[in-house]
Amino acid sequence: MKVKTILVSQPKPETEKSPYFDLSEKCKVKVDFRSFIHVEGIDSKEFRTQKVNIQDFGAIIFTSRNAVDHFFRIAEELRYNVPDDLKYFCISESTAYYLQKYVVYRKRKIFHGRQTMKDLMPLIKKHKGEKFLLPCADILKKDIPEVLEKNSINFQQAMLYRTVCSDLSDLADVNYDVLVFFSPAGIASLYENFPGFKQNDTRIAVFGATTAKAAENAGLEINIAAPKPEAPSMTMALEQYIKKQSKK
Repeated sequence: MKVKTILVSQPKPETEKSPYFDLSEKCKVKVDFRSFIHVEGIDSKEFRTQKVNIQDFGAIIFTSRNAVDHFFRIAEELRYNVPDDLKYFCISESTAYYLQKYVVYRKRKIFHGRQTMKDLMPLIKKHKGEKFLLPCADILKKDIPEVLEKNSINFQQAMLYRTVCSDLSDLADVNYDVLVFFSPAGIASLYENFPGFKQNDTRIAVFGATTAKAAENAGLEINIAAPKPEAPSMTMALEQYIKKQSKK
């Protein structure tokens, strides 16, 4: 069956240079975007139940922009003046530059990796004497605390926000040829919004092993999967599938 419509379960890209727009034009398909999940911050009352005193930390590890936003939000709610000498360790350069929203970048001690905790560890180890705060969501990749523990880093996690299912009720009567998922939470949101969902002729695309497992556990048939050697990105996997189907 040919593919004419695709729903990507993520927010619409802010830049026009997104490969999804190229895919739409190249393969003559309609690509829509809708986030199936969103982030909600916890309030200061809930934060206090974790017994984390943010004044005790001389360094902070940011693994995402959400972590940055919610750290400064909770600091404001707690009336905590973030000290100028606090050290920031960011998982990527883009996350580090995002700090400019809250601090004068050139006047702060900011370090960043390339994209993973493994990249960032050599920088963290140079400051091993610090006590590190790790702001995070209710769902955190296991490898992040594991690599810190393995390197005997003195750190403490602080859950500042959680991932929740978005309201998709307006999509009840809308059908797409392909649904694209990037996390188990996206799969969970599909069934929370539409408990009686039947796949029928809808093709399911998944990115990553954990997403694939969640789809299979939900009884979905996976038609498109990435990353793979021949398709390291989701857009490449989609393009290959669309072209294959158009020949039938």
